[in-house]
Amino acid sequence: MATTEFIVAIELGSSKISGLAGKKNSDGSIQVLAYAHEDATSFIHKGVIYNIDKTAQAVTSIINKLEGQLHSSIAKVYVGIGGQSLRTVKNVVSRVLEQEGIISQELVDAISDENLETPLVDMNILDVAPQEYKIDNSLQADPVGVAGKRITGQFLNIVARTSLKKNLEHSFEQAKVETADLLIAPVALANAVLTEGEMRSGCALVDFGADTTTVSVYKNNILRFLSVLPLGGNNITRDIASLQMEESEAEQLKLKYGDMLYEEEGTDTPAVCTLEDGRNIELNVLNNIIEARAEEILTNVWSQLQLSGYEDKLLSGVVFTGGGANLKNLEEVFRKRSKMDKVKTTRFVHNTIHGFGDILKKDGMQNTLLGLLAAGNENCCLQEAKPAATATTATAAPASTKPTDMFDDDEALKEQAAAARAAKAQREKEEKERKERERKEKEEKKKKKEGPNWFEKTFNKLSNEIFSDDDLK
Repeated sequence: MATTEFIVAIELGSSKISGLAGKKNSDGSIQVLAYAHEDATSFIHKGVIYNIDKTAQAVTSIINKLEGQLHSSIAKVYVGIGGQSLRTVKNVVSRVLEQEGIISQELVDAISDENLETPLVDMNILDVAPQEYKIDNSLQADPVGVAGKRITGQFLNIVARTSLKKNLEHSFEQAKVETADLLIAPVALANAVLTEGEMRSGCALVDFGADTTTVSVYKNNILRFLSVLPLGGNNITRDIASLQMEESEAEQLKLKYGDMLYEEEGTDTPAVCTLEDGRNIELNVLNNIIEARAEEILTNVWSQLQLSGYEDKLLSGVVFTGGGANLKNLEEVFRKRSKMDKVKTTRFVHNTIHGFGDILKKDGMQNTLLGLLAAGNENCCLQEAKPAATATTATAAPASTKPTDMFDDDEALKEQAAAARAAKAQREKEEKERKERERKEKEEKKKKKEGPNWFEKTFNKLSNEIFSDDDLK
């Protein structure tokens, strides 16, 4: 049976593009109706699209798969935007009033507009995280109606390279897929994974992805800092592959034997794992490689938290999520590195999920996709126009049981539509006549510039000889 009400979300990750269709129930749970994904390793690197054609093909494939599962057409989708260049930049805009007065909504809007006009080199402001306003010497979350003489707007702009958004938009345009909204992927993830209490008391969310690791800091329910590191789980996998094996096999070894606090048991023979080609690799050697790269990533995460200035204000600690967070003893190593007591890993969003449990609940790799779905609020199903009922149908069914179009018999709207069509036809006619005039004028100018052709020159010469002035005397 076809489904006519659902939300569709698409995440463009470094390892794969994923699509999800589902609906939100009244109790806050999410019913997943369809899921599809395509490999993206050859055209998306560190969250950035490098091949628009291949991305468009992958998006088209995902839409087709979702529509096949839903038995309905998709009109639009919610898309998450992330990537290596995504980060936050602070900005301050101040206004001094001539005399103390009440802060109006118009003044707040003017300050916000001025913030959006901040010049950035090769960067776009994708969104603005609301911060407090400083009225004279006091901070206010909502400044409208507060008395004061000086207002300072503190803004946290979420920015990214211009090409990040442009390539994403071109890919969906080429795939002929309309976007309902471009959502900041790390923000959607935080809203789905963190509780309101964690955001209020102070918390850092670390999304340990395939090619990137995203660090988001929240305090008093406000985003305070966001940064994307160009390091992820694939860096560990590639290091293991340097032991002369395929990356797919290296990934399996990492997931099965990886341990950041591995210690060799007190035996004379070291523990080994056997590769597909029959070679044996000592687990001690394998985990030394894993530990070295993973510690580098965690050190960079801690540096970003220190850079945010909130490392000592995170009462709820640090929350890890994403595929890379499945590495054994990751929490303990970061706890030692940062001296923070509260460090945990979450593999589930706080919404109850129904359907596709084997795919969406096992390792937290789909948390961002679920967050994008939870952030959507518009029906993404293509609503087909219903044909007008015939006289026989109208007689057979009671009119009161079917909703009617209140504008169907509106003569004023019909006249407006007819006038619009007539005006459009007149504009097209005038435009055609203008182009024809320009063409003729261009040809005349060309003829004047080139002068008379051979025939005209010969004819004029003969005419002058026959009807010369001497013959007429």
